[in-house]
Amino acid sequence: MDFVQGMLYVFTPLHFVYLFIGVAGGIVVGALPGITGSVGIILLLPFLFYLEPASALLMLSGMFCGAIYGGSIPAILISTPGTPSSAATVLDGYPMAQRGEAGRALGIATIASATGGIVSTLCMILIAPQLARVALAFGPEEYFALMIFALTIIASVSTGMILKGLISGFLGLLIACVGIDELTGYARFSFGIPQLMAGFPMLAVLIGLFAISQVFIELKNIGKELPRYHQRIERVIPPLRELARLMKVIIPFSFLGTFIGIIPGTGGTIASFLAYNEARRFSKDPDGFGKGVPEGIAAPEAANNGTTGGAMVPLLTLGVPGDVITAVMLGALILIGVRPGPLLFKEDPQLISSLFVGFFVAQLLILLLGLVGARLFPLILRIRVSHLFPVILMLCLVGAFSLNNSLYDVGVALAFGVVGYFMRKASFPVAPMVLGVILGPLAERELGKALIISHGDWSTLVRSPIAVAFYVLAVLSIGYALWRSRGHGHTSSL
Repeated sequence: MDFVQGMLYVFTPLHFVYLFIGVAGGIVVGALPGITGSVGIILLLPFLFYLEPASALLMLSGMFCGAIYGGSIPAILISTPGTPSSAATVLDGYPMAQRGEAGRALGIATIASATGGIVSTLCMILIAPQLARVALAFGPEEYFALMIFALTIIASVSTGMILKGLISGFLGLLIACVGIDELTGYARFSFGIPQLMAGFPMLAVLIGLFAISQVFIELKNIGKELPRYHQRIERVIPPLRELARLMKVIIPFSFLGTFIGIIPGTGGTIASFLAYNEARRFSKDPDGFGKGVPEGIAAPEAANNGTTGGAMVPLLTLGVPGDVITAVMLGALILIGVRPGPLLFKEDPQLISSLFVGFFVAQLLILLLGLVGARLFPLILRIRVSHLFPVILMLCLVGAFSLNNSLYDVGVALAFGVVGYFMRKASFPVAPMVLGVILGPLAERELGKALIISHGDWSTLVRSPIAVAFYVLAVLSIGYALWRSRGHGHTSSL
């Protein structure tokens, strides 16, 4: 019955338009190098305040899925991944385009992306409610341990620069401490400034760190001639025989991407490269990879789009973001009044069912728009991102102002835009700071509840087996991140 209500909600003309705008906008955002899915979500925020939560969630989900797929378009056509998760697609997608088979490459990427998204959506529908039922038994001690585990994502998204990532995350936690303590009522780090009594507005911080700082970074590219794709795109849909053969690659790597997406701190980039390497290892022609083989497109695209539904599982059930984009989504959900967690499944099942149906329909829209609009994709690449800067900056400032109708919030957004700019220039990852800003208050709130209930007994934090399990997972997560960083250079996570 809930799914029937979800279908009725999604296919209401107005709500379907919201989802369509999210998916189409996400494809365009993903196809424009330099504008990532997280920036696209932030640009939606000024509009989401005027929508009901379920409609806003549909737009956010459409933007999320569309942006991940859209990154494959410039990866194939001009050898420039639109999003980090599409970097592996360049390896075989661009050689195919050079041979005059760009349409075929885009068709394979579209079908693999939609299939990966459908598989991950079905897994999300099956797994998320069950995990939510388990999480209903959590108390403050378990939630605090869970937030500690979630904060270890800071190490995971700082590959190659763990120290800088930890410094960034620590600064994010400090920023979250500004304002009045919810439990004690004492003002912290406000220095007598009335505006700081309420802390830094989360929306303004997100806008500044992600969107405005990205605009400042991209200003250096003004005047540069970017590559364009001028050939005509033909034969988008691959032959049925080839498609049947590729499904043997697409289906298993869709499940692989879903599994990786469920693990916090991973994301589409890891999934796509892992899928590419495994597809090459099990291929009958491994030497053909890198020269334009269809499997080299199908495997990473199925995997990175498979992470979309997987990453939503911990986000919806536990309030733990799976990657950078879902971290921004967590902030967006909180701002529109949706509090992720197990109670969401119990208190608002219609919203959850609408999300499930909307996520599934989003994959079908990606398939439709990708196959029908492939011949128009080169037109997107002709858009100069520098021409969009005034629009992006205006939307950022409007979004900051719309939260409280306050110029103070606009100033905070600009200030954190400057902070984010200098962090990027100094190779400090921005994502850990955002995670600290979002997750820090949640961890502090649960810690306070646990200590109040136990009358100040700190040992209560380690009495629960579930809490201890999360602490162990946190240690393992940090250990894995340290081990993985040994084989990477100093590259930015964003």
